Amino acid sequence: MTTDTALTADTSLTVDTALAAEAAHNSSTARIALIGERSPNVTSHNRLPLLLDALAAHDGLVLDAYWVPTEDAEEPEAVRGFDAVWVLPGSPYRSEAGALAAIRTAREEGVPFLGTCGGFQHTLLEFARNVCGLTAVAHAENDPDADDLLIEPLACSLVGHEGTVTLTPGSLAESVLGADRSIERYHCSYGPGPHLDTLRAHGLRFTGHDEEGRVRIAELPGHPFFLATLFQPELFGDGSRPHPVVQALARAAVRHARVPA
Repeated sequence: MTTDTALTADTSLTVDTALAAEAAHNSSTARIALIGERSPNVTSHNRLPLLLDALAAHDGLVLDAYWVPTEDAEEPEAVRGFDAVWVLPGSPYRSEAGALAAIRTAREEGVPFLGTCGGFQHTLLEFARNVCGLTAVAHAENDPDADDLLIEPLACSLVGHEGTVTLTPGSLAESVLGADRSIERYHCSYGPGPHLDTLRAHGLRFTGHDEEGRVRIAELPGHPFFLATLFQPELFGDGSRPHPVVQALARAAVRHARVPA
């Protein structure tokens, strides 16, 4: 069974609880940090208990999930000791710095990572600033008057939209989805703008595109599991059968939990 108390109590992680998770790292249960401000008004957040139960019941993948508000994620130890990090939809986050810090820790320390919707947008922002040296790039939702927007308003909002995503052959995304294309659900108004060639040159790979060739998936080769999608796989179906991307994150977390600390 999943530990529903972690989700129903709106748990916030402190440095102490993160270290406690690390101390219990040899448990068969994988621990996942959910980054964002939990809200009953965000559909994807409400789906999580269903997804966790389904992962345990149908796939034998047990995840002990804890919410980490972005303000708490600013702490250096906030997500250390966890077996996966998932930066969820629900932006604007209270702390852009906290979201970026969680992504950076997962990226640099080889912790399985998933970013969806706002998590995808902030994944690109973190990589641009900390890997590519584009320290001035900004997210229009957080800083609309910035001179250099990496993430900008979409010409057409994708709120409530479904669309086909074509996957790059041989990519992690193609392997996870088991097909060369997929129909996915969105709920966002912002997406990537300029500088994508610079991100590519520094190692980030864009492996999913919409019908017009716009980027919808990013991944990081050489990392145990690092995937970000502008679409929201947590909205797949009715929640009783997790999307392959969610299943893949869970499997990566369980593998990570089995590695001796």
